[in-house]
Amino acid sequence: MTISPISHEQTWEIRHQVLWPNQPMGYVKIPNDDEGLHFGCFVNGKLVSIISGFMDQGDKSAQFRKFATLHEYQGKGYGSQLLSHLMDELTSLGATRIWCNARVNATALYERFGMYKTNQTFIKLGFDYVVMEKVV
Repeated sequence: MTISPISHEQTWEIRHQVLWPNQPMGYVKIPNDDEGLHFGCFVNGKLVSIISGFMDQGDKSAQFRKFATLHEYQGKGYGSQLLSHLMDELTSLGATRIWCNARVNATALYERFGMYKTNQTFIKLGFDYVVMEKVV
């Protein structure tokens, strides 16, 4: 298993397959993708997990988005190692707060990383979300 920087284009297939398979491919592309830090987890040369991080220099916060692991590789620790890597990278760049829009069914993972639920919630395309954050 290796973790490496990847291009934003390399994230699109896994984003689509795991997060939004019923939406057109264009749905997984975000306007500021080219400004983000994108990392992939590779197992035997195959990209199996992706994550994207975005710094806000104004308030020193960082958001991670579009975190996804191929279904057959979930539950093996690859995503956790990738998230840990990104959090370390964002912290080294000066982030003092890391946050995400978490699907409610995934909050336990983020809580293991010291993140906590805020009171900000919303629904998107039938999925319940809560904003989670961690002060670093």
